[in-house]
Amino acid sequence: MGPMGDTTEPRWLTAEEQHVWRAYLHATTLFEDHLDRQLQRDAGMPHVYYGLLVQLSQAPRRRMRMTELARGAKITRSRLSHAVARLERNGWVRRESCPSDKRGQFARLTDEGTEVLRRTAPGHVTAVRQALFDRLSAEQVTQLGTIMRVMAEGLEPQDPDADLPWLR
Repeated sequence: MGPMGDTTEPRWLTAEEQHVWRAYLHATTLFEDHLDRQLQRDAGMPHVYYGLLVQLSQAPRRRMRMTELARGAKITRSRLSHAVARLERNGWVRRESCPSDKRGQFARLTDEGTEVLRRTAPGHVTAVRQALFDRLSAEQVTQLGTIMRVMAEGLEPQDPDADLPWLR
């Protein structure tokens, strides 16, 4: 009997599934490291911070509520707060109070943050292309997109009580 009183055996991975799982972990770890190194070299920031700046750059008036920014980045509010504090110290983001919600805050991309994105985006897109899209056929790109959407839909339940990073 298992630790939870469950007597059923787990559905162990087949040899092929184990091979795919390990390849996925290996590739995604190397890919994230590749992007982090490129962004650290070119802009002195990790990939997750760059993603925050991109989200803000695409938002109306270059600002978002902190809770929505955390949801878009798929990170905890605590990690977001730490990231935004660093981006503020760099002069790339500014926090603003939310007039309609005294506890809420906005993050706003500054002109300096916009300039950092403008300078960094060409190198970043080159790193993404070289590591991913240049290695795949058009059919593989379509398949990868489908697979990633299916995975994301299964991992992001709509239940308001779901244990998702941005709700922590």
